[in-house]
Amino acid sequence: MYDFLILSGLINGVIVGMLYSLIGCSLNVLYGVLRVVNFAHGEFIIVGSFFAYFLFTGLGVDPLLSVPISALAFFGAGYLLYYLLVPRLAKSDDPETSSFLMMYGVALMLAAGMLMLFEADTRALDYSFDPISIQIGMVYVPTARLVALAVNIVIVLALTWYLYFTYYGKALRAAIMNRDAIQIVGVNIHRLSAIAFGLAAALAGATGVLIALVFPTISPFVGPDFTLIGFIVIVLGGLGHPVGAIVAGVLFGITEQMATVFLPQAMAPIVGFSILILVIFLRPTGLFGRVQAR
Repeated sequence: MYDFLILSGLINGVIVGMLYSLIGCSLNVLYGVLRVVNFAHGEFIIVGSFFAYFLFTGLGVDPLLSVPISALAFFGAGYLLYYLLVPRLAKSDDPETSSFLMMYGVALMLAAGMLMLFEADTRALDYSFDPISIQIGMVYVPTARLVALAVNIVIVLALTWYLYFTYYGKALRAAIMNRDAIQIVGVNIHRLSAIAFGLAAALAGATGVLIALVFPTISPFVGPDFTLIGFIVIVLGGLGHPVGAIVAGVLFGITEQMATVFLPQAMAPIVGFSILILVIFLRPTGLFGRVQAR
């Protein structure tokens, strides 16, 4: 019996953890380049979920096709949103605090908009694959979850390739390391920042589609939960380290799911936060973070 529960917890932990990794990666790119505390990131993700729901129920678009559509639409929206909101923060005495307050306002606006359009009822993406489930050992896993995991891995690999093998990707990594130094060599920091904002929004939109496939229901009120998870992941993995976010997301997901096997379900978040506190005490820079000289 315990073998079944442990295997089920591991499989679901990897699936959910990879989603957490994607959330952490997008937040890491945004914070690393812009030093913007995006408290609306969870709302961006849920907007992506409802966008996939609208495309499927209203237009009959396959959820898998919704992933690139959502990513492109959110990239454009994020690119424009940067020029609309972020440059004004540079004139503030404390840009990070100002960004926190501004994005918190954006989060409230997005949540209110979703509530107005979709009301308070939870919605479900009523879509299934054939076969409905696939057996892995003793466990039957919904095919939708495995498909979401496969798409998630493809996105992570594509993001890794972009960050390490393209001009703008290398520029983004350089900006995360030293934002001031790259301007000396002629990099247009405003264009690069707009790309970073658009990339983070695109990842959030794609993550929202996958969340609609993995979780049974979506609601306008769960955005802050995913924002909190994203910040936990980037603190665990190390600020400004996308690879660290991937490892930390999977670690947090497995811990959360395995805790439900041996402990009451309400205890799962406590275990996850305990690991976070332990890592902060033992390694304040995170698992992959580096101590910066001051």
